[in-house]
Amino acid sequence: MPEFAPGRYRNTIRKLWQYSLISLTLLVLYVLAVSYNFLWLFGGMPSLKALENPQSEVASEVYTADNHLLGKYYIENRTPIEITQVSPNIVSALMATEDARFVKHSGIDPRSLFRAVGGFITLRDASSSGGGSTLTQQTAKNLFDTRREELRGTLGRIPVVGLVIAKTKEWILAVRLERNYTKQEIMMMYLNTVSFGNNTYGIKTAAKTYFDKEPWNLNVEEAALLVGMLKNPTLYNPRLFEERTRERRNVVLGQMKKYRFLTDEQFLTYKNKPLKLDFSIENQNTGMAAYFRSVIKDDIKAFIRQYNADNPGADLDLYTSGLRIYTTIDSRMQTYAEEAVMANMRDQQKKFYEHWRGRNPWVQKNPRSKKYEEIPGFIETVARRTSRYKQLKAGYGDDEKAIWREMQKPTKMKVFVYGGRRNEKDTTMSPLDSIRYYKRLLNTGFMSMDPRYGHVKAWVGGINFKHMKFDHVRQSRRQPGSTFKPFVYLTAMDQGFVTPCSHLVDRPTVFAHGEDNNGGPAWMPKNSTGRYSGRSLSLREALGQSINTVSAQLIKKTRAAAVIKYAHEMGIQSKDLPNNPTLCLGTGDVSVYEMVAAYCAFANGGIRVRPMMILRITDKNGNVLKTFTPDANQVISANRAYEMLHLMRGAVEEPNGTAQRLRTQYKLLEGGNEIAAKTGTTSNYSDAWFMGMTQHLVSGLWVGGDDRPIHFRTIELGQGGRMAMPAWAMYMQKVYADKSLTSYRPEPFRKPNNFKIDCGGYHIDSTQRYIPPKVVPEDEEEILQ
Repeated sequence: MPEFAPGRYRNTIRKLWQYSLISLTLLVLYVLAVSYNFLWLFGGMPSLKALENPQSEVASEVYTADNHLLGKYYIENRTPIEITQVSPNIVSALMATEDARFVKHSGIDPRSLFRAVGGFITLRDASSSGGGSTLTQQTAKNLFDTRREELRGTLGRIPVVGLVIAKTKEWILAVRLERNYTKQEIMMMYLNTVSFGNNTYGIKTAAKTYFDKEPWNLNVEEAALLVGMLKNPTLYNPRLFEERTRERRNVVLGQMKKYRFLTDEQFLTYKNKPLKLDFSIENQNTGMAAYFRSVIKDDIKAFIRQYNADNPGADLDLYTSGLRIYTTIDSRMQTYAEEAVMANMRDQQKKFYEHWRGRNPWVQKNPRSKKYEEIPGFIETVARRTSRYKQLKAGYGDDEKAIWREMQKPTKMKVFVYGGRRNEKDTTMSPLDSIRYYKRLLNTGFMSMDPRYGHVKAWVGGINFKHMKFDHVRQSRRQPGSTFKPFVYLTAMDQGFVTPCSHLVDRPTVFAHGEDNNGGPAWMPKNSTGRYSGRSLSLREALGQSINTVSAQLIKKTRAAAVIKYAHEMGIQSKDLPNNPTLCLGTGDVSVYEMVAAYCAFANGGIRVRPMMILRITDKNGNVLKTFTPDANQVISANRAYEMLHLMRGAVEEPNGTAQRLRTQYKLLEGGNEIAAKTGTTSNYSDAWFMGMTQHLVSGLWVGGDDRPIHFRTIELGQGGRMAMPAWAMYMQKVYADKSLTSYRPEPFRKPNNFKIDCGGYHIDSTQRYIPPKVVPEDEEEILQ
């Protein structure tokens, strides 16, 4: 039997202690070397400032004036929230699956690490045991990305060694996070930064994307599904791999049972439930007022550039800084506008298809036969402007046959349709056929504005933003037709050529060659009916019935240059208004945006207020960066503005007014309400307009084809009163029906204080109505004098 030798064991124990101390010392030195980037071998660490204020890319959000989320601008779709906004089911599922000892460790959990290593050695699923990395380590990895190039160092570029150094940095950062933040704060850092796939970051966005819910409303099985996805959002994508995702969800439920967040009975109940998704990817194409958000994006970027220039050290970014943009849009009115516009466009499109059944609608009138004929090569001309054609041109060069062969090759695609799931359907058609399809669609632009403050309350830039990005409110400019006539009447009255009581005879008016810059042959504008009544009409009757000859007589006196001056002062921004007599019929291109803004001066006592779309912008912490204020200027007298409202009420109130259906069919004058309006139609029916004003709301819209040759062929179908006015009427019916919109209730226009008029027996009585004259002069010159 060997003799017992205690000295030998003592030496062994001593050496073990020595090795342990040396290892511990080396470990401490290694950690210090990594922490301070000794000899620049290990790469830098995030700064103390970054640790105290960990940054992540946060989406900027756009809100309505009544605090509803309109949409976001982002690279990574992420919206941070607080722990109080998260369902306890998420917290339970996360701890049970990712870090059961989260509340007990200080950033690094040796027990979990050894368990994960053991699981790896025995080929068990480490995740079922809670994983090796703590939630704090995973948070550090998500927040600081220790593996990025600028933090690598010399040794970091060596395979395996670089990985060890990166993990070490995550351990160090995890300990520092634990010292600086509470457990709840660290958990929310994790939940706000982690990816759930489909460009969805953070639990708030994930709950909205996969279940259309707020995070505090997630039930047990929904929470388990989302937490299960964290292992690999691509592998466990519930839309693509339903059964696999369901199995992963049940693993999470099993962990919740293991750690007593669920009873056995609850586990069995939830385990057998199917996946129930309400999936909708949130992007720039979705949500309310998509056209509006696309337009104000440039305005916000301009503000950011100026803010960064004025504040050295500021580094605001629209897509990552988490700005909050509060707009003037009212969510209720925006909803009503979108519903009314879409209902009208669906009806107009049905009529348009029927009108052109069996024929293509891109036409031009033959000057000899006076008949509309199809434009040869129209679709091919449009195709050459598309990005698809330009890409093929770059690839095939001058090989036109190859290009057109590709343009005619059938391709699977989604196209816009009225109805169907989200107004689109899957189909197969060639690029050329898709152009033909979309060119048969009518489009529109609608804007509604409060004339008192300039607040834009509703904005519909087209029929579908996803498939047709071009905005028809501010980007598009089209001929306004007769909706431009009020500026002619205003100029004539303000310059003293006529009064609100004047009468003019509906008879031919000729502009000689060269007269008022008329560069062509003698021009004689015709009425829409092609006839002249010879009647003496009041200005109210003439404007209400949209008599072209009267507008021509007025501009003959004022000259076009004066009308242009007034139009610009009222808010028309276009610099291309024709300085010739045709201006009286609205031949200069303008936008819906500027027309609504200009009409607001009539409803606002002659005060022009520039359209205001943004109220204020704050940073992600709620600090106000800028507050926007109205830009107002008195451009005409209050009395003149009221006189113009009276004239334009003729379209609604006069027996032959172009908008009298607002009174007879839509019943919008009930309750003492007053509406001033103007319809507009261009000569070939390419553009249909309607402008409507009430005391506190001015709205206008355009309807037509994106290309001018695409239109109806008859005034019965193509006029503004038929194509555009119904949308305005339906919108106002919805606004009036909403009792919460107290600022926009039906009411008469308010007469200015001390308003008086005396023009040879013409006057306004106590009801604010003009008393018709006893004698009507027949001689035009006598009237104009």
